Amino acid sequence: MNDSYLDELKSDFENYSEQLKKLKKKLLKTNSAELQSKIIKQIDSIASKMENNQKQSVKVTKSRLKEMKKKTKNDSIF
Repeated sequence: MNDSYLDELKSDFENYSEQLKKLKKKLLKTNSAELQSKIIKQIDSIASKMENNQKQSVKVTKSRLKEMKKKTKNDSIF
């Protein structure tokens, strides 16, 4: 299914994944408890954004499929 909004959500998700990879490396390299705490908070924030992104993606996909079903049903009537 080609959908610009879904493509945007996918792109955002990929960006979040890249950010997480970088933060993970940063977390493993640092010895400062204060810096580790900040990094963990950033990771939690990004994980929350990813979760919301996935929820939105599911909602949009279901909605698009429902629209397609209606259109197909209406097209078959005529």
